[in-house]
Amino acid sequence: MPETLVRAPLALDDAAADLLFREARTPNTFSSEPVSEEQLRAIYELIKWAPTAFNAQPLRVVLVRSPEAKGRLLPLLFGSNAEKARSAPVVAILAADLRFDRDLPRVFPHFPQAKDVHFSDPASREEAALSYAQLQVGYFILGVRAAGLAAGPMIGYNPISVDAEFFPDGEHRVLTVVNIGKPGDEPWFQRLPRLEYEEVFTEA
Repeated sequence: MPETLVRAPLALDDAAADLLFREARTPNTFSSEPVSEEQLRAIYELIKWAPTAFNAQPLRVVLVRSPEAKGRLLPLLFGSNAEKARSAPVVAILAADLRFDRDLPRVFPHFPQAKDVHFSDPASREEAALSYAQLQVGYFILGVRAAGLAAGPMIGYNPISVDAEFFPDGEHRVLTVVNIGKPGDEPWFQRLPRLEYEEVFTEA
């Protein structure tokens, strides 16, 4: 841990803060240690409580584990991303369900009319689905880290082809592809710098 990192007055202890943020890295290689169904379920059971507008929950996840499934995905990834995904025990395709509104009467029961009042227009509904699901992507990455695993999100792929191959109903849009597992041999590049507080925060 670099000495320059500040130990802030957080409710999390240092071990948890390191696991989720300070020492968490994006690996480029993965070990052969499998990711269990129990771990994946535990990730979801944690992140499902994080907030979204209207409690909408548009994130959908396709798990790619078998050689056959990877054979469908890897040709759609650009450059070195294919090899990264090949080495990962499981790859998660994260997408937005453009018809998340169908679930609103159940997940937002105190205002079931939200489905029609706010999301009857297809363009507005799609914009909302992408925005809310992107928020859930961040929760997903933290959930993977909380399970003691490494997450390797990637945006280097052909989105039209991924949608056609894995979401042929036309009602989903892929957002990112995340490699999941334990880091393998020489998994890290040099850590890149971050902006300072004063560069990001201002007073209104």
